[in-house]
Amino acid sequence: MILCGLPGSYFPKVRTFWEWLGPDKVVHLLMFGTFAFLVIFGYRKEYCTRDKNYRIRLQVITILISMAYGAITEALQLYLFKGRYGNIYDFCADVIGCVLGVFIFRIIFRKKILKN
Repeated sequence: MILCGLPGSYFPKVRTFWEWLGPDKVVHLLMFGTFAFLVIFGYRKEYCTRDKNYRIRLQVITILISMAYGAITEALQLYLFKGRYGNIYDFCADVIGCVLGVFIFRIIFRKKILKN
């Protein structure tokens, strides 16, 4: 939340879709990918020992929680933080990061699921 609240003058401005792939979006991908990974990582024992429906539900809930956090940070940037502006492209990068974080978790813990 601290990084999301820093003044906008610290970061490059994004005006077009093609500038979307700049360093600012990579930071969003990494931050929210890590966040989603850590959220689902907290449930790793249950994830590895439960049935497929539980795992899918946990993945969806993790992505929704992470997306909500991304939406909240963008809303705070738009309405509360000085020198920051909410951006739909930032939110899109947040969502992609959330999905990537869960996907990476699935890859890492797939072996443990197959063992059980």
